[in-house]
Amino acid sequence: MSTKEKTLRALQENGGYLSGEALSEQLEISRAAVWKAITALREQGYQIDSVTGKGYRLLSCPDILTEESIRGGLTGSLVTRIYTMETVDSTNNEAKRRAQEGAPHGSIFVAEEQTGGKGRLGRVWKSPPKTGLWFTLLLRPKASPEQVTNLTLFAGLAVSRAIHSLTGLPAQIKWPNDVVIDGKKVCGILTEMAAEMESVEYVIPGIGVNVNTESFPEDIAWKATSLYLSTGKKWSRATVLQAILREMEELLSRQEEKGTGAVLTEYRENCVTIGKPVSTQRGNIRLSGIAEDITETGELVVRQSNGNQLIINSGEVSVQGIYGE
Repeated sequence: MSTKEKTLRALQENGGYLSGEALSEQLEISRAAVWKAITALREQGYQIDSVTGKGYRLLSCPDILTEESIRGGLTGSLVTRIYTMETVDSTNNEAKRRAQEGAPHGSIFVAEEQTGGKGRLGRVWKSPPKTGLWFTLLLRPKASPEQVTNLTLFAGLAVSRAIHSLTGLPAQIKWPNDVVIDGKKVCGILTEMAAEMESVEYVIPGIGVNVNTESFPEDIAWKATSLYLSTGKKWSRATVLQAILREMEELLSRQEEKGTGAVLTEYRENCVTIGKPVSTQRGNIRLSGIAEDITETGELVVRQSNGNQLIINSGEVSVQGIYGE
């Protein structure tokens, strides 16, 4: 952690005024280094008050996605390295490139803008600058490919929990990779992996959250929303990211301690798909029924009108009442 990061965290944790001498002693750096860090933070847009005899107090943080702004509010040990970029083709692509170069487990890749963001089935994911949260988490689990197939579900639940904890809104999950508020999409998830038959080299859930988007193109405005549009207020994207990462770490720890079933029970409770009429396309055949359950490996269980059970593990699923369907 850099001196600037340490200074920012100390100010955030203190809440009130902290003298230069106290910062110097706490961080084991010189007074000159403290002043340099304060100056650098102010140049980035942090509002830091200074009062003779009292010290420094953090007044507000800019809505920027820097290593300092992200790490300053993180707890736990999931995140090991933070890569921030102004512009990238997609954070998933960057994660794959860095993974090949040896980036460690727990690396996150965050961009202000994606020029080639993508969703499932090759769709384009709109990623305008300075409004949304576009990031990818790199994981290197000691597991087989079958054991990580439900990671998209974990990511969706983490986002759902984070949004609810921050806003109070009942964010729900549309199986398998969307998070919705009042039937409109606020988040999409694309998980990719590199694996052999028996082991996973890496798995990368890419997450896009519409945070402060004020409007959408006409072709998607009817089915998309943002935290801003849903709450009427702007949100710190770093704060949203920190909340998601905290929830993700808690869910992964719960899985390790109690098994996947403990997480999937909560996922089912928050999955808007369960109990709804759904349909999917297989070749030229349209199949429909009532979504009943999610399997341990993350598949959707659907009961057809003839009583047959249909297991869906991929493809597009339409859910009645979601996105105007």
